Amino acid sequence: MAIAAVDLIAQNLCRVRERIAEAALRAGRAPEEVLLVAVSKTFDAASVRAAWEAGQRDFGENYVEEAQAKMAALAKLPELRWHMIGHVQSRKARDVAGHFWLVHSVDSLRLARKLSERLPAGATQDILLECNVSGETSKSGFALANWPRDPGCFAAFAADVGAIMALPGLRLRGLMTMAPLVHHPDEARPIFARLRALRAALQDRFPEAPAETWAHLSMGMSDDFEAAIAEGATIVRIGRAIFGTRS
Repeated sequence: MAIAAVDLIAQNLCRVRERIAEAALRAGRAPEEVLLVAVSKTFDAASVRAAWEAGQRDFGENYVEEAQAKMAALAKLPELRWHMIGHVQSRKARDVAGHFWLVHSVDSLRLARKLSERLPAGATQDILLECNVSGETSKSGFALANWPRDPGCFAAFAADVGAIMALPGLRLRGLMTMAPLVHHPDEARPIFARLRALRAALQDRFPEAPAETWAHLSMGMSDDFEAAIAEGATIVRIGRAIFGTRS
């Protein structure tokens, strides 16, 4: 990779971190409450290495095969943590379970069961539940566009959550969502606020669950992460603002 490209990734990372810190402070939060996941999908291992050299340790991938190739190429880099943020097909569960630090995109009880079944013996897998609170048909996730207007919607979801929490090897760590594309980041805030409210409803529904069960809200990307932080995001997934426009 050209030196100029390496330097640009480092500069972009620095600016993104500054913006995360500024957004957190505006919201009365500590900057260290927000974990930056650099979304490296479609970018090569050299780009990931450049970000790692600039201090980045968490990377998000959408596709299993692409992630596996980068994991192999960068296996000797210490402290790398890989996140699966894309839709996981059930037939790929074996390649995901136990191989990622966090799986953000568990979008059904069926997938959760597959991940649990495919875990290597004695392994655990931290997961987030992907929730479609916007109602966009192009988005994956548990269908919660009618919550809280429809109590049955939440009851069905809560039943699935309870079943997932009981699965061997899986450790629920929070929720994830994607906001619609909007003209101004603040237009996405109601979506992020709904995910935060959904987490609060689950905390009330499962008072016996340990606090770490609901530790994370993964929400916010390059165009709207500051609005997500204002609404309580603990993980932001940023690609373009770090690596540039994808070809």
